[in-house]
Amino acid sequence: MSDYLRTERLTLGYGDTVAVRDLDMSVAKGEFLALLGPSGCGKTTTMRAVAGLLAPRGGKIWLDGVDITRLAANRRQIGLVFQSYALFPHLSVFENVAFGLRLKGLGGAALDRKVAEGLTTVGLESFAGRKIPELSGGQQQRVALARSMVMQPKLLMLDEPLSNLDARLRLEMRAQLQRVQKETGVTMIFVTHDQGEALAMADRIVVMRAGQIEQVGTPEQIYNAPASPFVADFVGFETILEVEGGRLKTAGGPVSLAGLDASVAALAWRPDGVRLGEGPFSGVVRGVSFAGATRQYLLETRLGPIKVEASAALMPRALGEIVAFDLPLETAAKVGTG
Repeated sequence: MSDYLRTERLTLGYGDTVAVRDLDMSVAKGEFLALLGPSGCGKTTTMRAVAGLLAPRGGKIWLDGVDITRLAANRRQIGLVFQSYALFPHLSVFENVAFGLRLKGLGGAALDRKVAEGLTTVGLESFAGRKIPELSGGQQQRVALARSMVMQPKLLMLDEPLSNLDARLRLEMRAQLQRVQKETGVTMIFVTHDQGEALAMADRIVVMRAGQIEQVGTPEQIYNAPASPFVADFVGFETILEVEGGRLKTAGGPVSLAGLDASVAALAWRPDGVRLGEGPFSGVVRGVSFAGATRQYLLETRLGPIKVEASAALMPRALGEIVAFDLPLETAAKVGTG
C-alpha cells in the first residue's frame, strides 16, 4: 500500500497539553479511512493538523508526495465537512455549493455545470433553489459534502458529520457517503467516536487512545481480533478477562477454563457470545432489558459483572433468579494476539 497521506512522528498540543504524540499514520490513495476513538483521544486534533488548522509541535505531514507540514490551509487542497456543516443559511443550496468556486474565480456556464455536477453526485439536483433552513439535516449534510467535492480536493476529511442526525438518517447517510466515495475515488478520512459507523463504512480503521494509535486494521480485524482490552471494550466486548498463568484473572480470583491458550493476553466475549442456561458458572440476574428479538441480562457473578444477550423466544429470566452460564472459548476473541 503506497502512502498518499503520511504523518511522521506528528506531535500536537494546546498550551501545556500534548494531545497527540509521535503519531505515524498512512492513508492510501482512494482509501476510506476512519479515525475512531473516544472524546479527547486526539482524532479531531489530528484532522485539524492535517487540514492546516493547527500547527504541529513536531513531526511532518506528507500529501501526494509533498511535505505540507508548514503549508497554508488554503493551499493544501483538502476539503472539510464539519459536524455543524457550516453552511450559509441566507444563501441558496446553489450558492452554498458555488461559494468556494466563486472565490477561485469560476463563473458563468462553467460554474453552473460544476455546481450541477456536485448536486447530482449527492442526489440534490432538484434542490438548487432552496434555502438551507428548508432542508432536513441529512440534506444539509449532503450540501456540505457537495460544497467540498466540487473543489476536487486531494483529500476529504469529515469530522463527526452524522452525529446530529437521527438513527434513520444516519443509516441513509452512511450509504450516501460510501456511494460518493466509491464513485468519485476521493481519499476520505472520517472522524468518529461511533464504532458502528467506522465498522460499517471504512476500508481501514485507526483506533486512537490518549493521543496515540492503539490499533490499525480492517473492520474485520478490529471487530474480531482487538489488539488490547481498550479496543475490545470500544468495539462491543462487554466481558473482558485477563489471562494470567494460564487462567482467567477475575474479581473472585483465578479461574481455570478448559482449552485456554496461556499465550493470549486476555479473552473477550460479546453479550451474544455468553451462553445462558447451561455451563459451569452461575450468577444472579440483576438487570433485564427487552430489545425486540433479544433480551439482555446483567448477571452478578463471582467473576464480576457479566452481560448476556439471549433470544427473546427463550423463557425470560426474572430479577433475582440464579442462572447458569458458560463462557465458550469458540465465541471469545483472543485479545492481544493480532
